[in-house]
Amino acid sequence: MQMYSRQLLSKLRNRLDFYPGVVLLGPRQAGKTTLAKQLAATIPETLFLDLERAGDRAALEEPELFLRQNRHRLVVLDEVQHLPDLFAALRPEIDAERRPGRFLLLGSASGKLLRQSSESLAGRVGYLELPPLLASEVGATPDNVRRLLLRGGFPPSFDAPEDALSMVWRNDFMRTFLERDLPQLGIGTPAATLHRFWRMLAHVHGQQFNASQLGLALGGASHSTVAHYLDLLIDALLVRRLEPLAANLGKRLVKTPKVYIRDCGLLHALLNIPSDNALHAHPVIGMSWEGLVVEQIAAHAPTGAQLNYFRTSAGAEIDLVLTLGQRRYAFEMKYSAAPKPAKGFWNAMSDLAIDRAWVIAPVERSYPLAQTVNVIALDEIPGVMAELEAS
Repeated sequence: MQMYSRQLLSKLRNRLDFYPGVVLLGPRQAGKTTLAKQLAATIPETLFLDLERAGDRAALEEPELFLRQNRHRLVVLDEVQHLPDLFAALRPEIDAERRPGRFLLLGSASGKLLRQSSESLAGRVGYLELPPLLASEVGATPDNVRRLLLRGGFPPSFDAPEDALSMVWRNDFMRTFLERDLPQLGIGTPAATLHRFWRMLAHVHGQQFNASQLGLALGGASHSTVAHYLDLLIDALLVRRLEPLAANLGKRLVKTPKVYIRDCGLLHALLNIPSDNALHAHPVIGMSWEGLVVEQIAAHAPTGAQLNYFRTSAGAEIDLVLTLGQRRYAFEMKYSAAPKPAKGFWNAMSDLAIDRAWVIAPVERSYPLAQTVNVIALDEIPGVMAELEAS
C-alpha cells in the first residue's frame, strides 16, 4: 500500500511539543496507526502498545507501575477505548511529571473517548482528528479526484487495484464495524438494524435530518431511539451532523441539522453504486460532491472556525458558512464544469453580509464569478483556508 504524507503530521508534532499527551481520533482504517508509527520512527525509544492485543493489554494490568517505569519514553497507546479505566491512571502520572510529549492516545470512538478524557485529563492533553485521505494528500489530479469521489479516502479503498475490490473492502469494513467494533464498545443494538439505519441516512445524505420520518421507516422507532442511532455513527466519526446557522435576521430560518456520510466511498457502498458510470447516472452525484468538499474544508479549516449551513423558508441558501471571529465566509458546491449558483445563494449572501465566497467545482482553473465570489477547484481549498487563518 502506498505511503502518504499526511498533512496532520506537523500539527501532531507541534501538539506533542506542548502537551504531555495528545488524543488522536479518527475512524478505523483512516491511517492513525500508520501516522503514529511514522512519528515514532523519529523519536528514540518510543513504546507502542496495541490495546486490541491481549499481550499489550496485559502490560498495563498495573498501569501506575508500568507508566512510571516508562516516563522517559513517548508511549503510544493504540485503540485506547478498549481500556477506559486507563484514563484515571494517566492523570496522576501526567501530574507527577508534566513533560511534553509523553503520551499519544489513538482512538476510534470520539464521543466515548472525549467523555472519558474530559473527566480526568482536562488541560493535560490536546485533541486532533485524522480523517481519511484528503485531496491534498493524494494529489488532486483529475484521476485522483475521480477515485476519491467514487471510492472515498480510506487508504485500502482508495488504493485498491480496481473499483470492484474497493467496493468489496468498503462493504467488509461496514460489516466489521457493525458486527465487531460496536459490540466491543458495549453497543447492543442489532447490526442489521444499524445497517438499515445507515442506508437510510445515505438516502438523505446532505439533507435535513427528520428523526420522526426515519423512525416510521424503521418500524415505528421513537424519536429518541433514532437520535441515539445517529449519535452512535457520529461518535464513530462516520457521520457528520451540520447544524444550521443561528442568525438574528428577522427571517424564518430552517433549524433542522443536515447529515452527511463523512466518507463518500461508504456513501456509495451503502447506495450500491459500484462505478463511475453508475455514479454519474445517479441523482446523488451532486450531494456526493458536496459531502466530499465539506470534509476537505472541515479538515483544513482554521482553528476556532465554526461550520454551519444556512437556509431560510423563503429559499435563501448557502451550502456551508464558515464563521471566524466576527467574519463569515460562504462556500457553495457545484458538480459542474460551468457552475452557476442559484438565486437563493445570492440572496443569502446579502442576508448574511458575507465577506467573501467560493464556489468549489471540478474545474481546471479558478476564475472570478463576481467581485467577492470565485470559482475554485478542490485542490485550492488548503490555500483558501491558510489565507483565512492568516487574515
